[in-house]
Parts: sequence; structure tokens; C-alpha cells
Amino acid sequence: MPFCLALAAALVPLALQAQDTRRVTEPAIPPSCTVVTANLTAIDGNKTLAESDEAKLDTSRIQQAIDACPKGRAVELKADGAHNAFLSGPLSLRAGVALVVDAGAILFGSRDPQLFEIEPGSCGIVAKTSSPGCKPLIAGSGVSGAAVMGEGVIDGRGWAMLLGKSVTWWQLAEQARGGGSQHVPRLIVLSHCDDFTLYKITLKNSANFHVYYGNGNGFTAWGVIIDTPRNARNTDGIDPGSSTNVTITHCYISTGDDNVAIKAGGHVSHMTIAHNHFYYGHGMSIGSETYGGADSIRVTDLSIDGADNGIRIKSNSTRGGLVQDIVYQDVCIRNNRNPILMDADYEHGGRDGSRIPVATGIVLRDVVVEGGGKVTLDGFDAKHRLQMTFDNVYFAAPFPGVHAEHADFVLGPGAVNFRPEGEDVRVEGKPGKGPPNACAEKLVPMIRK
Repeated sequence: MPFCLALAAALVPLALQAQDTRRVTEPAIPPSCTVVTANLTAIDGNKTLAESDEAKLDTSRIQQAIDACPKGRAVELKADGAHNAFLSGPLSLRAGVALVVDAGAILFGSRDPQLFEIEPGSCGIVAKTSSPGCKPLIAGSGVSGAAVMGEGVIDGRGWAMLLGKSVTWWQLAEQARGGGSQHVPRLIVLSHCDDFTLYKITLKNSANFHVYYGNGNGFTAWGVIIDTPRNARNTDGIDPGSSTNVTITHCYISTGDDNVAIKAGGHVSHMTIAHNHFYYGHGMSIGSETYGGADSIRVTDLSIDGADNGIRIKSNSTRGGLVQDIVYQDVCIRNNRNPILMDADYEHGGRDGSRIPVATGIVLRDVVVEGGGKVTLDGFDAKHRLQMTFDNVYFAAPFPGVHAEHADFVLGPGAVNFRPEGEDVRVEGKPGKGPPNACAEKLVPMIRK
């Protein structure tokens, strides 16, 4: 594990609970094997490149540096005076090698969809098939111990007009609402990449998901900033799926879809999401795929400020499975439309599917909700029930509306200032007394670069 060592003191209080089983400390950037200096200059407040520079690709020299770098070292992208930008098509990571974008440097994704095509004409379109049509900007496949690091920026420019087309990546996503699937590149896609590290990097304006990590053992995102507008559809922040031993910590995430979405198309377990701040987005989500099963997940010391959703588990009868042993502790939620959303019929999947969602052993402890909204606490049916515990959970005025059905709740031993009611709802327990969780110091401004 070249870049991810032992669990930081900040995470030690959870060490005896089900979570990431590794011991993870703050990563360190390895020494450089090669420094690649910028030839281009960002314009418009470092937002983009001059039209005359859009063909001046750095893909080959960055890829050649990665391919030649020995394990345990880094390829460093560095600004050179006024030259602070790189332009690239798809890049492939290598085992044990870190790609480092230095402070002051920006790696822009190309606006040319042909560079990202999996087959001719497959990228930069809306198509009937949902199979991938585009390569990601940065890909890792079966590369252990790799990393993307640095205090610079990786920017997918999802807002920008594509070369040779009269549409942007994000407009394709909007067109897909009418039917079909947008074929656009994700920013970082990692498959079977054990012991992978994201450290301090800022990710912006991805055409689709910013980070997807799948089928791996050992993923750390530490100090990552993700900053994309709330109206950029399907731009999830970090999505770990079908994996184990995941830590997401000290991150600031503001985006147009899920801030973090744990996707259980295959089994997911032993994940720690700690000391994070979420802003625009669809919240701290599990699902919608849960048919692989999800368990042993701990979310602690989290603020969710101004998102559409807060704590969310979403699935339906075509994607569901067992979600269990999930604890949310020390969470502050403010000005969310759906501060707590347990949705067993996500996207109205109906009642006839064979993959029925069940969520049990869901614990909310030391949670405060401010600013109203709606709370939804729904099991699938009388047989496939939602089971939750509320322990020191406080709803500040204005009190949110609560809808509950097919659910069993335990209240206490900490104070709980509401009692869920609804169709086929059972409640037990004796809440105690005490002050709500302190939130003033958790609700901090978004960090932007």
C-alpha cells in the first residue's frame, strides 16, 4: 500500500465498530519520477482554454510519463509561470504510480467527443442503450496502489460546447430525460484497483460521475474537493460500488447529484464516511442498486447543508436487496428538501419485481435536522419492512412533515422529539432527555478553488 497507511487519530473512536477494517492515516505524496510542465494558459478566471489551444493535447506526454514511472513514484503536472494548464483525452493509470496535479495547475478534459469514443460515433450522443459509449478522462483497471493527488484541479468542463457539435455534455444529460442514455465521459473510473488513493485533489464540472470505484479492496479519498453546479445532471461526487474497505474523509462535496452514493450491485461492506461536508447534491445515499447487499457502514461527523436530500437509502423492486448494519452518527442537516429519505419505491419501480428492498438495523444517533423539509420512512410492504433506531435525534422548528409506512422504530435511549406514525407502523422504546447535538461548528462554508 504505497500511499495509504494507518487509520488517523480522527478515525480511531470508530475502530471497534464495523467500518473500514484498515488503519488509514493521511496519505503522503511520493517523490516525483518526472515533472511535466504546462504549455497552455487557462483563461476566463481559469475556467477554460482559448479556442486556438483546443487542439494542443498533452495526452501523449502525460501518458508516456505515467508508463515510464516506477512504482512508488509520481508523475507531477506543474505550472510554469503563466502557463498553468494541461489538455487531455483519456489517460490510463499504472500500478503503484501517482498522478499529481500541483497547486496552481489545471488538467482540463478535452471537448472533443471523438477522443473518448469506445467505438466510432459512440460518445457525445443520446442513445437507446445504456452501455458505456465513452472512456473516462482518467481510468484505472486492475492497478493496485495507484493514486491521483495534489492541490491542483481536474476539470471536465461539462458546461462547454463540444467540438463539432452544438451541445454541451450537460445538455446531453438533460436531453436524456426524454428517453435514452447520455453517452458522456466520467472523470475518474477505477475498477479492481486495490489500495487506491485520492488526496487533496479538486475535481470540477465532470460530464457525468466524478469518481466511481468498483470491485476493489481499499479506497481512500482524503481532503478531496468536488465542486460542480447543482443543475448538472448525473454528476455524482464519489460512488463506491461492489467494494470493501473504503474511507471517505475530510472532503467537501457540492454537485448536481448524489454527494456520495454507495452502489451495491455487488456486495459492499466496511465503509467509513467521516469528517465530511456536503452542500448541493442529493445527499449521503445508499442505492439505488442494493441487490448485492450492503452492510457494516459507518457515517460520522457529517454536515449536509442545502442539499436536496440528506440521509437517503433508495431502491425498488427491480434493484433491491438487504441493507443492514448502517449507523449515522453526529450528523447535522440544514435546509434540505428531504432531510431523511428511506425510499423503497425509488423511481416508482412498482410491486412486481423480484428484487425486493429491505433495510434493517439502520441507526441514527446524535442527528439534528434544521430548516424543515419532509421525512420519508417507508418500508416496501408488510413483509419487507424498514427497521430503524432513533437515538438523540432532534428536529428543530419548523418541524418537517413525516411519512411512514411498513416500518418498525425504536426510540431512545437518547432524546427524540418526534414519534413516527403511519400505516403499519410500530414504535417502541423510551426516549430520554438531553440537549440536541451541537451543529454550529459543523456548518462551514464550501471550499472553492
